[in-house]
Amino acid sequence: MATETRKTRIEKDSLGEMEVPADVYYGASTARAIRNFPISGLRFPRPFIKALGLIKLAAAEVNMELGLLDKKIGGAIAAAATEVADGKWDDQFPLDIYQTGSGTSTNTNANEVIANRAAELLGGQRGSKLVHPNDHVNKCQSSNDVIPTAIHLAALLEIRQTLIPAMEGLRGSLAAKAKELWGIVKTGRTHLMDATPIRLGQEFEGYAGQVERAIGRLRHAMDDLTEVPLGGTAVGTGTNTHPQYAQRSCMRLSRLLGVEITETGNHFQAQASLDALVFTSSVLRTFATAFMKIANDIRWMASGPRAGLGELALPAVQPGSSIMPGKVNPVIAESVIQACAQVQGNDLVVALGNQWGNFELNTMMPVMAHNLLWSISLLAAESANFATQCVAGLSATPRAADLVERGLMLTTALAPVIGYDKAAEIAKKAAATGRTIREVAREETTLSEAELNEILNAERMTEPGFHGGGGG
Repeated sequence: MATETRKTRIEKDSLGEMEVPADVYYGASTARAIRNFPISGLRFPRPFIKALGLIKLAAAEVNMELGLLDKKIGGAIAAAATEVADGKWDDQFPLDIYQTGSGTSTNTNANEVIANRAAELLGGQRGSKLVHPNDHVNKCQSSNDVIPTAIHLAALLEIRQTLIPAMEGLRGSLAAKAKELWGIVKTGRTHLMDATPIRLGQEFEGYAGQVERAIGRLRHAMDDLTEVPLGGTAVGTGTNTHPQYAQRSCMRLSRLLGVEITETGNHFQAQASLDALVFTSSVLRTFATAFMKIANDIRWMASGPRAGLGELALPAVQPGSSIMPGKVNPVIAESVIQACAQVQGNDLVVALGNQWGNFELNTMMPVMAHNLLWSISLLAAESANFATQCVAGLSATPRAADLVERGLMLTTALAPVIGYDKAAEIAKKAAATGRTIREVAREETTLSEAELNEILNAERMTEPGFHGGGGG
């Protein structure tokens, strides 16, 4: 059976004619970029395309307001840009992440899609240039200020709307579990070795505190992201743009996004480098390292159930082995750990990308955008999943409390009473004989049973202060 030939049309750009599928909205330059970059199959994500559409919408409205754009054409551009922002034409953005370092191919992709759709809305044909991608859609803009602005806005939106709510849910889940487990006293651990007692709830209180502080750091990063390079055009000088364009566009974007967006006070730094993205990525990396520690602690506390620590029981969400019946693994925690490792790798790419701000332009913007937005997406998904699939359903086992009485570091409470050296002797003897600190202390000190009960009260050792009382 013969394969049906796809219909095409001819479009032109500055390099000449290109054959373009008849049913697409993009044009000649995008078709060239498709041919030039058959690299990874990775595409710009929805938040970036949304931000790009909103920038083009704001530009059209401001250019009409300033008398730079015919209202009929400007209205059609605004309508088409709104459709792009709403996700109606995501399939018209086929370009690979690994492309021109300024993202010019994708900015041009947006210009062509919006121009052809706007022409169609005005009753014209795709490829007719009734609405011109450069003269009309890209007026007062350059890829060099539009693309970094789109990255800022996309990251800002995703952090505010997706990541922080997910992290707040995780923090709340950990804080609730801290209250639930507060009454359980267990052996603390430092250097992976037994240490003084701690409440299981105190450990979870620490985890909740890490997430809470990570949210605070992200809010600082959001402040950086609200300052955008829009209006700098090619090299930061603002050539070919109206003096009021950037400020007015930022005001419109502020209304569209519900957060104050401001034009940078120094366009040259904003386009030559992407420091705000590196800072944001570093905050994400910091949270990833904290999140990895939290997931790993919980995984280890649930190890066993008989030959490990066995202090926690995690929800059994799936069979753990294709060969060992009844085995259940900490798979939700393992998913978190893998994602957090990826975020740390993404951060390295973002940091390396910022070093390639040669003279007046960074030329690693697409890959920086991809990795930053991927990190935000990963951390948001893992935060929500870990909170619901792991933390909410975990419970303490009797093992944690059972190990406290056998803990050698109960001698820490004896030290202020009988001295460090004597307490160390008792700990060594208990370790060598397999007996408890209490049992050895009965033989090696003159302390009464009542005094030992007071001094070796594990619950009191989870609070500040000296609890041993007088000497013995």
